[in-house]
Parts: sequence; structure tokens; C-alpha cells
Amino acid sequence: MGAIARAAGGPSDKNKLNPYMKIKTKTQKKTVQPACMKGADVVVRCLENEGVDTVFAYPGGSSIDLHNAFTRSKKIRVILPRHEQGGGFMAHGYARSTGKVGVCMVTSGPGAMNLLTTISDAFMDSVPMVAITGQVFQSLIGKSAFQETDVFGMTLPIVKHSYLVLNAEDLPRIIKEAFIIAKGGRPGPVVIDIPKDVQQKVFSPDFEAEPDLPGIRPPAEASVADIAKIMSMIRAAKRPVIYAGGGIISSGASKKLDEFSKILNIPVATTLMGLGCVDPMEPKNLYWFGMHGTYAGNMAVFESDLLIALGTRFDDRITGAVSKFAPEAKIIHLDIDLSEHNKNVKVDFSVCAEAGGALSKLLAAAKSEAKKPDFSKWIARIGELKKLHPYPFARRERKNITAQDAIAELYKISRGEILVTTGVGQHQMWTPQNFIFSKPRQFISSLGAGTMGFGLPAAIGVKVANPKASVVNIEGDGSFQMNIQEMATAVAEKVPVKTMLLNNQFLGMVMQWEDMLYGGTRGNTVLSLDPENMGGPENLDAIYPDYCKIADGYSWESARVWKKSDLPAAIEKMLKSEKPYLLEVVVEHDEHVLPFIPPGKSTEEIIVECSNCPNVPTCEIAKKQICPKQKKR
Repeated sequence: MGAIARAAGGPSDKNKLNPYMKIKTKTQKKTVQPACMKGADVVVRCLENEGVDTVFAYPGGSSIDLHNAFTRSKKIRVILPRHEQGGGFMAHGYARSTGKVGVCMVTSGPGAMNLLTTISDAFMDSVPMVAITGQVFQSLIGKSAFQETDVFGMTLPIVKHSYLVLNAEDLPRIIKEAFIIAKGGRPGPVVIDIPKDVQQKVFSPDFEAEPDLPGIRPPAEASVADIAKIMSMIRAAKRPVIYAGGGIISSGASKKLDEFSKILNIPVATTLMGLGCVDPMEPKNLYWFGMHGTYAGNMAVFESDLLIALGTRFDDRITGAVSKFAPEAKIIHLDIDLSEHNKNVKVDFSVCAEAGGALSKLLAAAKSEAKKPDFSKWIARIGELKKLHPYPFARRERKNITAQDAIAELYKISRGEILVTTGVGQHQMWTPQNFIFSKPRQFISSLGAGTMGFGLPAAIGVKVANPKASVVNIEGDGSFQMNIQEMATAVAEKVPVKTMLLNNQFLGMVMQWEDMLYGGTRGNTVLSLDPENMGGPENLDAIYPDYCKIADGYSWESARVWKKSDLPAAIEKMLKSEKPYLLEVVVEHDEHVLPFIPPGKSTEEIIVECSNCPNVPTCEIAKKQICPKQKKR
């Protein structure tokens, strides 16, 4: 998906009003234009006009004029991260938890390059974000000037659109367009690169300038024929499953999907991006599926004869071996992004449409069905699959705390009423396995790009956007150290986020693959100082580094817990704190995330349990512990 493909569609249809365009009507009063303003002040005013209340920004020479302009704004709060990547992930968390556009800003050169990972992350997870970058004077562009990089060119593959602003007078139009593009269709990031002379130019701006986006059309709608075809395929099915992705949440269609699935009694399995779009504990539903998803979810999709994919893209962590994915199913794919259709999986019926609008029509059609299809035998089969390997997942009883224990206890004590971010690693998968997410926008993690260091800055963004909510970042010690400096931001900006750090002294997910796929050979996955003297629950003195001392240096409240009996009280204390709080939970290092479908394998080869997981030399046995092939149904 290139930038042009994501940013524009076909020719405009002047007979249709674009809901993403701000159309000027006769009833609108043209505002009096100010005599003159600096370009930087124009940028701030335009952001105010878009309803922006927070910008996550790190200053530098090429963006200093913009920062100076923000000091004159009474509407926008500027939060200073301690690294540009941190600021980008804060904007990501802000956007994911609200659906609003997250805004971040950096200087040129290394500042902009430090933001690239977060832009790519937003692109992969379809997050509406506007990234403003300062740029050197236009006269220096292309001359290898100090801190000059081609931000426009470098970001083209990972954005919906990039702008290099050459005329200051274009700023009002461009900023309007950037927000339209970021929010419209499939959401995503937009970059606005602003040279220093454009920021400094004094001119009379036209804030009424119309967006010029002839390539953007209203979102495609499912036709009457499309709806009729889908309903016909449902009537003909005996084992249907709805496969719901992040598009359900971004389109605000969660309630519609829930009602539609209940009326027709069709089970729903979500992706990690779709967590919370339906009630996961409803008996017919399957929670989430994929590489580490529920056994019942994976097997139900494998056995289905109709798979209805809504707002999703058939990621490899969902499909495994594509040739064996849902082998008996006819597949319907409904998604707003045409470029995703038939890209990873060839489907039987494809509908390019916005999920919310399509579900409104499907819901109406379902309600008008004179005779509802009978899927009772299929629901009974799903019950059997759930009994084989129940959810929530069983946890092995061990003397010391496991990461799974800690997450399950957090869920129990919080009653599932908190917003959760995570870093990337084993803890990221254990979190939805042991914490039941029942609401949309409750679980926020780097899922497409899988970027370590995401959790803490994202939690800050989530908390800023949701000041009354309790926000907990569930972290691994490897991921946490990648953006640990943002502890300073939380204190300086008075953002009382919590981090539950699951410290196993390893890069756990890579270690698991070493155990299960590479014979247990350790290739730079040990984080403890001495591999022969590993820190852990039985060897506290060898734990490195001392996170409570680090927390103290950043003025965070903190505690370390390693005894099971102390865990509940420690979590309660963390949740009750009104300040930034780090709870370090020292956990066993030799646990594996199961179920596990090895990369490139099919659902038939799912590893659901392995009694030898803590024993590295015998862990290769796990590869042979596959589920027997299900009989044809």
C-alpha cells in the first residue's frame, strides 16, 4: 500500500457530498481574516480549528518557531516527551483510546528520523495521526545541510500522505486536508514537513481555504445486492464464524456487530485489534484467535464452512499457512480498503465498504428474516471445543509468581475496568489471555509492527486523553528499557500512569522461540548480567538493573514483589496510588506462551500444552505435541 493508493481514490463525484470534507454553505459566515501572522502561528491556529487539545512535541532548531507559537495558545497543551519516539507513541495512545487524531511534532533530521518507527506503527495499526516535522530552510534542501533529511521521501511508504509545504499560504488548506486524510476511510498517519522559512513568513492567512482533494470520495457502501448475497451465504451455511478486526472498532460498529451476531446466533472470533468489540464471555463467542489465541477460536475457524471477515486484513499471525487456512470455508471479506482484498487470502465474495454502514444494513436484513437459520449443532460443537481447552486459560501451579498469575490478579482486582497498554513480547500475548477485554479501545498495543518500547509512552497518551480512567502499562523488562526515559515525562507532566513490570531477566518471546524452534540455544536473549547467575524469584540479589532505584531517581513510587502471597496487596496499592507507580513483579523466566501455532504452520499443528516447557533440553518435544486433525464435518 503506497502513500498515493492510501491517500486517494478515483475521480471525484461532484454530485455527492464527501462527509470528510468541510463544505462551506450559504449559512456560514466568512470569518474576518487577520492582517498578518507568522506561518508558525498559522499552524497553531489551524490545529485549534481542528479541535486539537494536545500535541506531543520535542523541540529543535528547525521547529523552534512552532514551539514559540504554541506558547501563545490557550487551547492546546504541549507535552514534552524525553525522546521523539516517545512522543509519537503518546500520540498513538491518545488516538487509539479515543478515535481522535493524535498529533506529534519534532524537528528536522534526527528528530524526524526518530519518529519514523512510530509513523510506521500507526500505518500498520490504522491509527489516525498527524506528524508535523520541522525542516531546514528551503534554500538548503538537497544540499546536505545540518540536520537535513528527506522526510517527505522517507515516509512515503508508511503514510497515507506526506506534505512538504513550500508556500506558507497553503498551510490552512494543507492542515485541513491532513486531518481529513488521517480520519477518512481507513485511518492512518499523515506527515506535514514545514521548512523554517515557511514557519517564519509573515502573511495574511485564509482560514476559509477549501481542501483540494479531488481523489477522495465518500466511503464505499455495501449495495443491496451485496447484502442479499451475504445473507444468502449465511442461510446456506451450517458452521459460520464472524472474524472481526480493528475496522469494527475504528468505524464505531461494535454494538451493531454484537446485535447482528446475536440475532443470527453466529459466533464471533476477533483479532487482537478487534478485542472488546463483542462480549468475549458470551457462550457462543470465541474471544480471539491466531498464533496465540484461544484453542476454540482457532479450531472453530478451521472447521467453519463460512467465514465472514469484517474490518480486517488476514494478517499472517491470523492465517498461519495460508493454503490450510479455513480449508472448508467459503470466505466473505468486507473491508473499506480495496488494497487489502484478495491480497493475503483469496476469498469467495469481496465487498469494499465501511464496516459500520454495512453492518447497519446487515442488521436490518437479519431482523427482517422470517426464519432465522438454525446453528444450534454448530454452537454445541463450539461448546465441545471450549471444554477441550477452556478459556480463561489454565495456569500451571508453581511455587513462584508467573507473568500469567500477575496479569490474572490485576484483572481480578481491577474488575477489568482499567485501560491497558503493553510493550511487545510474551507479556503482550499473556495480557489478553489472562485479562478479559470486554470494551472497545480498552487494549492498546503495537500489533502490526510489534514495536518494543511502545507501552509506557502509549500509556501516557492514553491517560492524557482519558484523565479519569485508570491506565496500567503491562511491561516486560526488555521492552520497558527501550523507552524508560518517558518516566520523566509522566512526572513532569503530572500524568499518573502505572506500570506493572513483569521482570524475568530475559527477552522472553525470543527465548521461547529458541526453546521451541532452535534447540534451546541462547543467542543474546539473557538480560541478567551473568547468565550463570541469573536473577529471579530465588536469586533477588542478581536481578539487574534495580528498577525500584531507577523509579526512585525519576520520582516514581515503586515496589518489588516476588512472593505470591504479597501479590494482591501490591497490585491494590499500585491501583490506589495517585502518582506514577512502578510495580516490579519478579517472575519465572521459563514459561512459554501457549497455545502456539508455529510460524508458517496451520491450525492443525497448534501446540496447546507442553508439560516440559520449563525444561529447555526437552522442549523441542513441544513441536510434536500437535492437535490431531479434526474429522471432516
